[in-house]
Amino acid sequence: MTVQYVQYKGIKFPPGYNSVESLSFAENKFEVQDDDIFNVTYPKSGTVWMTEILSLILSGGDPAWNQSVLNSLRAPWFSTQLGLETAHDSPSPRLLTCHLPIQIFPKAFFTSKAKVVYTSRDPRDIVVSYYYFTKMCTTYEDPKSFNQFLDSFLSGDVPHGSWFDHIKGWMELEGRSNIFFISYEELKQNLRGTVERLCHFLGKELDDAAITSVVENTSFQAMRRNKMCNSTMLPKELMDQEKGTFLRKGICGDWKNHFTVAQSEYFDRVYQEKMQGLNRIFPWEQTGLVKSS
Repeated sequence: MTVQYVQYKGIKFPPGYNSVESLSFAENKFEVQDDDIFNVTYPKSGTVWMTEILSLILSGGDPAWNQSVLNSLRAPWFSTQLGLETAHDSPSPRLLTCHLPIQIFPKAFFTSKAKVVYTSRDPRDIVVSYYYFTKMCTTYEDPKSFNQFLDSFLSGDVPHGSWFDHIKGWMELEGRSNIFFISYEELKQNLRGTVERLCHFLGKELDDAAITSVVENTSFQAMRRNKMCNSTMLPKELMDQEKGTFLRKGICGDWKNHFTVAQSEYFDRVYQEKMQGLNRIFPWEQTGLVKSS
């Protein structure tokens, strides 16, 4: 079945939850509160993981909130019709989630004291995870093949737009005191250290036991068991988990099991071309994908 994507400012968004009206409202009219915390990612970059981490930090390490309230209610997708209503009803400090690129992000943010946590990830791993996700999520077009999806990803012709534009747009704000940049790879390498840094960024001082609780309850296995974040509560009409698992592997480097040599070389060429001028070394560039100067 053909999916009719919602088009907004040259970017396509999955139908159902998104509309031109909800996206325009998010950009132009959404009222940002000074204590808002935005969890911003490109799809398949660790969105659910960061939602769980931030939820636990806000609840002082107590897992009760994470284990009893759906993550979409704890951290509503405010740019969707349903998420906007939930966001309006949420007590402060609000935890808000989105995949919005910088040019569609709420304008009110830039004159506020609100904070953003932006999580990035190796784009090759994103391609693999996104490919499997689109096969099981009914509001996305089922890709004809991995090679076709790779082409679409590299050209930016996928829901939520170009990864390259997304990360470059957000990285232009690096250095602002109210934006925290972290990568999926850093979370895997040093979760506890990252949790401690996030606590400091958010002004939430947690003791060792509380931080340990955050770390233990955001392990991949703990999240896979938690029905409030593993998407098993979603109806089959939206997420067909017979076609795959929403929380699939949670590892770094899975792209090596999917890319051919030719696909890897092709990806490297496009990456180097599109990422030129971005004066930053990402963790995944230390093992390949090094930008030419």
